Amino acid sequence: MTVRVQREDFDLGAEVKRLTAGRVDVGAVATFTGLCRGRTGSDTVGAMTLETYEAMALAELQRIEEEARGRWPLADVLVVHRYGRMEPGDNIVLVVALSEHRQAAFAAAEFIMDFLKTRAPFWKFEETGGEGGWVAAKDVDDAAADRWSQD
Repeated sequence: MTVRVQREDFDLGAEVKRLTAGRVDVGAVATFTGLCRGRTGSDTVGAMTLETYEAMALAELQRIEEEARGRWPLADVLVVHRYGRMEPGDNIVLVVALSEHRQAAFAAAEFIMDFLKTRAPFWKFEETGGEGGWVAAKDVDDAAADRWSQD
């Protein structure tokens, strides 16, 4: 189980290959890659800067990953979240969940992303039309995370 917070880009193919090399206990690999968009609503995004407190972000991502492992039978998990300035099309986040069966891998990857969006300490500053502004939290992200509440 690996969690990384980094400025450097990542290579989806290389990461999956590394995780699955020699594995015969895995029947499913679910991945999610988040990219920097070129548009927000009707605005063109020139770039986005993600700021974080690296140690705090790493600790929170590890807690989210541990919670996912407690909910589903996962063979391995990788979470990589970048920070710094990114342009449209650049990679931002990668979640890879490995399991014996697809349901657990899909659910775990979705769960991790839903909680990453609401609990991980990353702040987004978007450059649009020659101006810039901080991106506010979204109610839709909170609703996505709320659906995972255990009764």
